[in-house]
Amino acid sequence: MVLTDRQRRDLHAGIYEYLLTRDGDAFAKAAEAIKAADPQACTKDKPRNGSAPLLEKKWTAIPRLQKKVLELERAAAHSAKIHAHRGGTSSGEAGAGGSRRMLPRLPATHTLQGHAAVVNCVRVHPVFTVVVSGSEDGTIKAWDHESGDYVRTLKGHTNTVTSLAFTPSGSHLASSSTDLSIKLWDFKEYACIRTLRGHDHTISAVEFLPSFGHVSSTGSPTTESSLKTGMDVESVGSQFLVSASRDKTVKVWDVETGFCEQTLTDHYDWVRCIAVRQHDGAFATSGNDTVIQVYNKDRSKICELRGHQHVVETVAFLAEAKDVKASKSNELPRDYLVSGGRDRSVRLWKVSGVECLATFNAHENWVRAVQIHPSGNYLISAGDDKTIRVLDIKAQRCLRTLDSAHPHFVTSLSIHPTLPILVSGGVDTTVKCWMLD
Repeated sequence: MVLTDRQRRDLHAGIYEYLLTRDGDAFAKAAEAIKAADPQACTKDKPRNGSAPLLEKKWTAIPRLQKKVLELERAAAHSAKIHAHRGGTSSGEAGAGGSRRMLPRLPATHTLQGHAAVVNCVRVHPVFTVVVSGSEDGTIKAWDHESGDYVRTLKGHTNTVTSLAFTPSGSHLASSSTDLSIKLWDFKEYACIRTLRGHDHTISAVEFLPSFGHVSSTGSPTTESSLKTGMDVESVGSQFLVSASRDKTVKVWDVETGFCEQTLTDHYDWVRCIAVRQHDGAFATSGNDTVIQVYNKDRSKICELRGHQHVVETVAFLAEAKDVKASKSNELPRDYLVSGGRDRSVRLWKVSGVECLATFNAHENWVRAVQIHPSGNYLISAGDDKTIRVLDIKAQRCLRTLDSAHPHFVTSLSIHPTLPILVSGGVDTTVKCWMLD
């Protein structure tokens, strides 16, 4: 027996009520027959005021519930992908024993449209499921990369936005532009709190340097009166901002006062890119002179890396959060630096040894963006051949190619250090989100 006695009585009552609402002698005879068969259940009168009988309500509710179940199942599956990094296998162990390597694949999960011109830069928020993009239309747009929803537009620059960077805490955003300015934004209020000026030509890149214990630039503890920008170093996790420019200089700015702290002049041509190492504050710069300059957090030069035969468009250290502790799995990857350029090559460097460990020539056009995968096992690159490529460091080969990742040149990449998400920007004016699995 499938139904209990009570369930059977309820079913008979529902059928009886339904038959009473139908017109015609046949329905009336059927109602009398079911009442004769189960008089205890069939005691209800015909519904008043033309209301639908209970059986009809339950019958129409079934498709709605089935649709809701399917929606919840899809949401649960998507959430499982987003939070897969919280499982027992860390990304550093990915690929062993058939476990997931957390690499991008086609198709893109979202294509974010809204910019009116080329997207030059993208950056994933270090805490929230938010990505920001900067464009030649002079605007910065914020998006939710999990849902694909548009969040906000930040307006202030009067020309092309070239670079974006979040503080380690994600509370503030820096942007650079060809209008010769750097803007600091309160990302909670989406408001510009300071504009920095000092470069004499296009500003190509900006990055925040992580702070490790804080003393103000004057040597005394920070006071409220010194907070000219409203940025508190302890809460934002950074005291200095580094910028690179076509005026051949690299400038270091104090984020509290907004003043230029130091100007580095080791390059003799356009400085296009900056990368910062999160665990110790070292940073690297490069550009048209093809030389990669690497500095300590105190801005003393560590080394020069030479090997590219054309303009270096991009450099990157290991993608990791600021407070990740050293371990055997990340000891070597932390010493990696990757670069890409117009010679169509991606080069992997070991900074401490001042040596090139590998050269990848997989791209068929300029390499515009590179990232070191958080596991330290792969490089991810993109370029003017419209592809995103995954390069296996150990095997020294191209492991995966996302052909036609954008219908035009791919200009930028950003990967989250812990969440399985990669975003890219392109000349096609769109931002694309890629799930890693």
